[in-house]
This record gives sequence, structure tokens and C-alpha cells, in this order.
Amino acid sequence: MDSNKTHSARHLAPEPPLWRLLLPLVLVLSAVAVWWFTAGEAEPPLQAPALTAEQQNVPFVDVTTAGSRHYVGRQSCIACHVEQSAEFVGSHHDQAMQEANADTVLGDFNNASFSYGGVTSTFFQRDGQFLVNTLGPDGRQQVYVAEYTFGVYPLQQYLLATPGGRYQAFSVAWDARPAGEGGQRWFQLNPDVNGDAPIKALHWSGRQFNWNLMCAECHSTNLERNFNAATNSYDTRWAEIDVSCEACHGPASDHLKWAAAPDANPDMAATLGLAVRFDEREGVTWQHDDNGTPGRSKPRDSEKEIQACAACHSRRAQLFDDPQDAGLLVENYLLATLDQGLYHPDGQIQDEVFVHGSFLQSKMYQAGVTCSDCHNPHSLELRVPGDGVCVQCHHADQYQTPKHHFHSSVQGSACVDCHMPTTTYMEVDPRRDHSLRIPRPDLSVSLGVPNACNQCHSDETPEWAAEHVEHWYGHVPQGAQQYAHTLAAGRAGSVGARQDLLKLLADEDQPAIARATAASLLQAWPGPEVAQSLFVALRAKDPVIRLGALEAIGSYSPVTRWQLASPLLDAPERVVRLQAAAQLLDIPPEQMRGDDVEKLRRAQQEYLQAQQANADDSSAQLNIGLYHQARNQLALAEDAYARALELDPYFIGAYINLADLYRASMRDPMAETLLNKGLEALPEAAPLHFSLGLLKVRSKDMADALIELRRAVVFDPQNAHYRYVLAVALDSADQRDAALVLIAEGLDLTPANQTLLTLQQQLQNKDATQ
Repeated sequence: MDSNKTHSARHLAPEPPLWRLLLPLVLVLSAVAVWWFTAGEAEPPLQAPALTAEQQNVPFVDVTTAGSRHYVGRQSCIACHVEQSAEFVGSHHDQAMQEANADTVLGDFNNASFSYGGVTSTFFQRDGQFLVNTLGPDGRQQVYVAEYTFGVYPLQQYLLATPGGRYQAFSVAWDARPAGEGGQRWFQLNPDVNGDAPIKALHWSGRQFNWNLMCAECHSTNLERNFNAATNSYDTRWAEIDVSCEACHGPASDHLKWAAAPDANPDMAATLGLAVRFDEREGVTWQHDDNGTPGRSKPRDSEKEIQACAACHSRRAQLFDDPQDAGLLVENYLLATLDQGLYHPDGQIQDEVFVHGSFLQSKMYQAGVTCSDCHNPHSLELRVPGDGVCVQCHHADQYQTPKHHFHSSVQGSACVDCHMPTTTYMEVDPRRDHSLRIPRPDLSVSLGVPNACNQCHSDETPEWAAEHVEHWYGHVPQGAQQYAHTLAAGRAGSVGARQDLLKLLADEDQPAIARATAASLLQAWPGPEVAQSLFVALRAKDPVIRLGALEAIGSYSPVTRWQLASPLLDAPERVVRLQAAAQLLDIPPEQMRGDDVEKLRRAQQEYLQAQQANADDSSAQLNIGLYHQARNQLALAEDAYARALELDPYFIGAYINLADLYRASMRDPMAETLLNKGLEALPEAAPLHFSLGLLKVRSKDMADALIELRRAVVFDPQNAHYRYVLAVALDSADQRDAALVLIAEGLDLTPANQTLLTLQQQLQNKDATQ
């Protein structure tokens, strides 16, 4: 895997509307329902279905770190691990971050200038320092010191020192490719938001480019952010500046102790004293059955290696700030599922998602393949160049032939051309999709997703490609991933989507991440049948499925949520425990009985402590506010929301929640002032227009309410909920014809949306009876 993934830009893929780039995945207890217009129905009690023996007794592994372990540095490893050290030197992990000097800086700092969007940046040297003169956050030209390089190829960024111990990843980067490939130049990383009308929220000096919070953890070893909330400053430190040995293997002090005297430390024999011993491939060979299908000589019984890689090579949210063994994903991070905007509905990569979520969808992962089956974990290069990495397991005479790839030339016949197409991120960095799927141009025809065929044959249509594929096989090949239409329908809220999502959630032949996505989408269909399926999903062996199901239960009553989520308060994975507690924040422990009182109190306190440990993250401050608001501690909640906006003045969720707190405490004028302030910063933020529109409805200012609700629809036309609320408001204002036109326009975008279809029928029935 390519380790040069500059995380500072991971949220910056250009996808309109631009306000979507600024809305993290957080719990928002704002007024997003239509309770101003309609009342919810009573919720029936949950009847728990019978569980299988496996669901009743799920085997888990709890990972802990010995308190005596400490980091010893790469120099302590070299003497015994000469070959591995030699492979590591010069790798992308080795050069993930370096002090800026004549040997490490690749960019032209010889008084070079670069202009874009009306801003000119000049790169020069003085007294041995590398300097950048560019537009600062106050709108004036300033000189900044580029103290560190960030990445090495195909681009290199530079970390500029700013007040408060902050380092910002500058958004003008150096193209490190050869000049013949278009490289050796300065370029703008996110040109779509830095043109003639730049998006201020995505200025290089803002939160999205802050190295301390967004980038540092995956580019250094044993990072400590050391944020001081009182002074709003950092004293960030690391054990080693780059991604060194102990970033993956964990603190090695016990390993040195064992290596020096194995017989004196028999308790370390199994682990060799390593915090995490990567032994999944030890003694494993790949064999073939009579059909030539490869298989492991013994099943993979752990995911230590995959989890350690995924901690950085995945799209995820960091929930804890304390170090864990090799940063295992299930202990520290919440993995993004196949969410709209991140993945296409068939699961192909769309935004920058960093490999892991794609790999979880593959047959290779299901068969037991690990990262190091294909990649040298020390050099990060392929174990064998080109198709050789695939024919380690797949017979060349079966797959390296036109009978398989249907191409007579070398171009287009490489395994990765068809099964791992690329998407270019950060303007110059093509990344391969690791879901290893078969090309499906027929899905391009029906759903508009990309396909590998047209990536090469860009002058042809998807219909042309689909006809050729069907001709080759005599039918439309389906592949292993069977959820494209289901997820597309679920995203659109289409008729029949609920049953298809339930079917996908229960399908154990489909990848867990797709089933988890189905579970999360079911939040749009709360009800008894869905609750029954979520009850089962919350007891699944795979934590990814349990986390997806937890996301879906927020709209149920406290009693039902307790029934569903409370068993997971004792889950062995910290992330699962935290997400279960997040769904139960509004339940006072005093309402519980017996042992449940202490169980809930402990879980809620752990949740609060986890948010406080990430006090420099505006999303964590938002969650602290939600915690206090659920307890009617409005002063504390208000302070947390204000801190969130101090950290990120473009944080939509904080504006909405603070405005909702003002509304709940009968301070509607303050809510309106705040939302207008947010719209000054983010004039195209559909959620802010929607929230302001609902506030106007509450004050019975229907004229202005309709204006704001309509703006929400204009800036996010695909959002059926916004359209539904505006249509209801129009009908209540005696504008039924306009409401029906609005619904019809929405159905042109999402023809099978059940919510809009139902409302359309209701309004038409009103017309018929009047």
C-alpha cells in the first residue's frame, strides 16, 4: 500500500454542494424532523427474536497494552533486523514526515512563485530556512516557515508553523513526478474551492488542514497531540518523526528484553515480547482445488495485521486519544461504511477512503488474504511486480490469457486494469480500488457508477462496454458484490428499499461493511420489523455490523433503544461501547434498576471522558454539548457548542445545535442571529437555511420560512426530507399546486422515493375531496 496519504486533504474531494464538505459525521439533535407539521405514531414494544447459539456466545478478543512497555526507537531494531531495516529506508513510511532541509525538500524554493484564485505564493530560502509568503487567515500576505516536509511522491506538502504550536499543511503542493509526466511544478491541491470565489472554510489555515489534529497521527510514531484547552494551543510530540518500526509493532521494550534473554522470559515466548505479533502468515501456503481456485492452507483466525494497517489506511473517525497496541482499528476508530459521497452505491471508491473499506468488500479478504500477501510491509512495494503479485495464487495459464481478459494486447490485459481501476485524488495521485471486483458497465448504464472498461475506452459509452461484456460471457456477470441497486434505492428512499435493505442486512454471503451500511440506512424506516432485524444485527460477531446497527436506532423510544443497545455497553471493543453509550445519553441512570444504574452511569461517563480527551476536535465539543443538553445542563452545553465554533467557525453542526438550544430555552431571537451569522460564513449551507426556515415556522413567519426552506432545497435538491418539509409548508400556506410541482421535481430526481410519493398521493386526495 502507498503510505503517502496526506490526511490533511481527506475531506476535500470536490463534490457539490460545497457545504457537504464541512459537515462531519456527528450526532445532531437539531430540529430536522417535521414535528412542526406532523406528530409521530406510538412505537410498539420490541419483541426480541430467538438468537442462534453463535449470537448468544460471540467470541471476542480484548486487546490491552502492558503499562511497562515503552518506545525504544528504530536504532534498537537495526542490529537484529538488518534486511527489514534496509527495505524500510527510503520507503514512503520512512519519508512520511521529515525536517525540512536541502536533502528532504523536493519543491522549488528558489524565489519561485505560484498564483491561483487571485492569490500569489512565493517560495524562497533565508538563513537555511524554507519560507512561504502567502495569504494568511486575516487576508494579508505573511511569511511562514516550512519546518517539515509531508510525504514524498507523487506530491510533497509542507507544514507551515503558525501560532499556538499549530502546523498547517499548505494547500499549494509540489508535484514530485518527472517533468515528462507533468510534474516538477507547484500546484493547487483543491482548485475547485480556491478559484475566483474561494471557500473560506477550506483555507489552508483552517481546521481541515491542521496537522496536529488531522494528519500527524498517521505520519509519525507514538504521537502525543498535547492540546491545552485553556490556552487553545498544542505541544505536540512524537517518539519518531516518521512511521517507524514501533508504529506498527507497538512499543518494543519487552521485545528487547525477550531477545536478550528468551529463557529468562518464558511468558513472552508466544508474542516474542511484541505488543502485537503479526503472525497470520506464518506457516501458511496457498493451495488450489480441482478447479484451480486458491485457498489458504489454514484459515486466517485474526486480523491483527489488517487492523493495524487500517488504522491509517481507512476513512475513519478517531474516537480516543490514548495509544493502543499498533493503533488497532476496532480499539480506537469508527470506520466509515459505504456512505453516500464516500463510495458509489456499488461500493467503488468515490471520495478519498484509503483502501480498507474497499478491501473489506473483496473476495480476497473473505478468502483470508492479508495486506502483506501482496505488499512488502517494510518497503511498501508489491511483493512481485505487475501481474506477478496476482499469480502468486492465481494460475497464470488460467488468468493470463485472452480467454480470461479478452484483450489481444498488453494494454488492458493487466489484472489491475480490470479489477483495480484508479481514481485520482489530490490532483496527481491515482489510487487503486481494492474491492477487486469484476467490471460492471451494466451498472454504469442503470446507476451511473464508473466502470473499468470505460476508464480505458473513454471514447465509448457504457452501453457499448456492457454489450461487449455480455457478448463475451453470454450473460451479464454479477460478481461477488450484490448490493448496488439495494444501496442506491436505500439512499433514495425508494419504494421497496426497506425490504431489500433488510434482506441485505441478513445476507451472510455479502461483506460485513455492506451489511452494516444497510443497517445504517434502515434508520429511515423505524418500526417493529426493522427493530427485530437490528436486534439480531446488534449481536453479530463482526463489530462493523454492530456499529452500523447502532447508527440506525436513534429515532426509537428510550425504552426500545435501551433494549437494543444496552448489551453492547459491555462489548469488548471500546468503539462499540462508546457508540452504544452515545445512543443512550438521554436516559438518566436514576431511571434504571439494580445493576443497570451503575452500568449506564459508567458508560455515559466513559463517553464524556472520551470526548474531553479530544477537546481540540470541534466534533468532540459538539458531542460534549449534546451530553450536557440531554441532562438539561444548558450552560455547560452552550459553552461546549461555543467552543466548537471557536475551534471551527465553519462547523455547521455546532451552529444548528446551539441555535436549537437557544430555541429550547425560549431564546428564539438569539437562535435567529446565530443562524444568520452561520450563513454569513456559509451562504450555501443547506442545513442552516433549513434550520432557519423551521425557526421561522415556529415564530409563524411563514413568508420568510418558505424563503429559507426553498433555499435549502435549491442548495441540496437531492435531499428529499428538505423537499418534503417545504411541500408540507407550502400546502399549509394554501399553495398546494406549488407543493405538487415541488414534489414532482423531486420525483424526477428520485422517482421511487416513498416519502414523496406518499405525500403526493395525500395532497392529490385532498384535491379530490374538496
